[in-house]
Amino acid sequence: MKNAVIVKSFQNGLILYLDKEIEFEELLEEVAAKFKESERFFKDAAVAVSFVGRSLTLEEETRLVEAIMDNSSLNITCIVGRDEETERFYARALECVGRKKAQEESAGQFYRGTLRKGQILETESSIIVLGDVNPGSSVISAGDIVVLGSLRGNAYAGGSGRSEHYVAALEMAPQKIKIGDFKYITNEKSKWAFGSKREERTDGNPGGIQPQMAYVENNSIILKPITNELLNAR
Repeated sequence: MKNAVIVKSFQNGLILYLDKEIEFEELLEEVAAKFKESERFFKDAAVAVSFVGRSLTLEEETRLVEAIMDNSSLNITCIVGRDEETERFYARALECVGRKKAQEESAGQFYRGTLRKGQILETESSIIVLGDVNPGSSVISAGDIVVLGSLRGNAYAGGSGRSEHYVAALEMAPQKIKIGDFKYITNEKSKWAFGSKREERTDGNPGGIQPQMAYVENNSIILKPITNELLNAR
């Protein structure tokens, strides 16, 4: 059988070229085997990963990331998309982790999985969540919060009144956001406006979703679409 998975490295990241013909479960096994064989080569670096060659759902991407991390010592910080604005968003997330990691321990900076109703994730450092934050769940961080999925629950960033931090998400539909001492609470109607129904594009990425960032400006929390200008300003 031809090589179903080809891995190429670039600065701070990996590109996985995936065969689009084989069944996903078989592809998952190939990825696991590939990284198991190369565990010593990759060591324990924190990297971004990009999947090309076939369309993937968010669940499939998450399972591939889990297969990589379960069979190596790599810390997958984010998934780099092919959409230009989304890719900048991922790059910003990776930059945030790298900057914080130079100052503090890496524990608590990355969470892989979906938070469900009643769950609380709390950390003294900035954090990236690879998954969704569902209604009734909360992420509490003394630094920044980046959700590589849907933020539909609560996010509390910048503990001890530090309002210079931010909350960012691929899909922003929070119940409540708090940054420092400032609060943002959505009404019942708008809380479900983004993401009760999501269309899938042909390349596997969700359609009609604009990554957004929440931050404090003029003593109130505002939400804005993530653009190159906004990233440079932060």
